[in-house]
Amino acid sequence: MKGKLKRAVDVLMTAALLFLMGYQFWGEKAHEWVGAGIFVLFAAHHILNFGWYKNLFRGKYTAFRIFQVSIDMLTLLSMAVLVYSSVVLSRYVFAFLPIESGLALARRLHILGSYWGFLLMGLHLGLHWNMVLGRLKGKRKSDTRSRKTILFIAGLLVALYGGWVFVKRDFATYLFLKSEFVFLDYEEPKISFYLEYLSLIGMCIFISHYAGKLLQLFKKKEVGRVE
Repeated sequence: MKGKLKRAVDVLMTAALLFLMGYQFWGEKAHEWVGAGIFVLFAAHHILNFGWYKNLFRGKYTAFRIFQVSIDMLTLLSMAVLVYSSVVLSRYVFAFLPIESGLALARRLHILGSYWGFLLMGLHLGLHWNMVLGRLKGKRKSDTRSRKTILFIAGLLVALYGGWVFVKRDFATYLFLKSEFVFLDYEEPKISFYLEYLSLIGMCIFISHYAGKLLQLFKKKEVGRVE
């Protein structure tokens, strides 16, 4: 039951994150309320995975674990930045709060938190992608190998397309705050927008999933040499 709840929270968070990136389609009020919802989901995610914090200072830190914890901590930081900036900038959900200063800083932080948070969430998903792939594997070894090959090729194609979208949508400009104004195309078809943003998530999943596998492979080789 807990596992199903975790998956439901993760799916809702991903859907909400995609919705929020399409600010121009839904308007400020919907953006704020869904944003407040994703913070609730994020809190629920951490409560359901509280065991991760309990084990944070236990055991050995391998290269893979350092990679995993770094992504998780950076994701947590980006969400904290988004919570702060969203409250300060709010005109609906938190409008009752007497906040009259810090708007300029909050706008900059909101851009940084949004774009870094979006990519980091994709990288975070990639670290747990084995659970998804596990459900797609066949029972026979030969079937498993062929599916792995197909999934790798499909993932690579999505990642390459996501890389093209990253450049096309000038993500680096917002990640490094080279501009304080985000270009929004209000006439863009929703389906093409969300397909491109899905490909960006796919790119991040592919990168962190296979980077993690490489780090784990290096660990096995090192252990084999020691033995």
